[in-house]
Amino acid sequence: MRLEPLRRRHVRRCAEIEKVLFAGDSPWPAAAFHSELDAGGYYLVALSDTGEVVGYAGLARAGRPGDWETSVHTIGVLPEYQGQGVGTELLRALLERADELAAPVFLEVRTDNDSAIRLYEKHGFERIGLRKRYYQPSGADAYTMMRPARQTQEVAR
Repeated sequence: MRLEPLRRRHVRRCAEIEKVLFAGDSPWPAAAFHSELDAGGYYLVALSDTGEVVGYAGLARAGRPGDWETSVHTIGVLPEYQGQGVGTELLRALLERADELAAPVFLEVRTDNDSAIRLYEKHGFERIGLRKRYYQPSGADAYTMMRPARQTQEVAR
């Protein structure tokens, strides 16, 4: 598996994966991925040894230099590749980018997604809030989680 920047040629496959993973909660259409790329988001794809897109992840940035804030907008991995470290590698790459900006990282995660919650907690995220009925149309709740900004010196350790 290798990671590379998400390109427009990958968007259709990412949207297809969204339909598999988030069928009950308004999966992102291709237009949403294009919009994120247009906005300058930091998006990656995970490619199998054969070059197939098996996962993707995106980080948005807000603010200005010296006062950045970031948000994990999405992480998705095909079910047959879950549990093999793909999501972990995608998350680590997003966190490295946030660390380069010395920015805190925010995200929302379904309250019933135990494996994702464990992954985020393992990487320094803490629950800071609850968003009732955040995911639509299912009405599932989400935790808001945050990882504080890491300064360059902390990252080097």
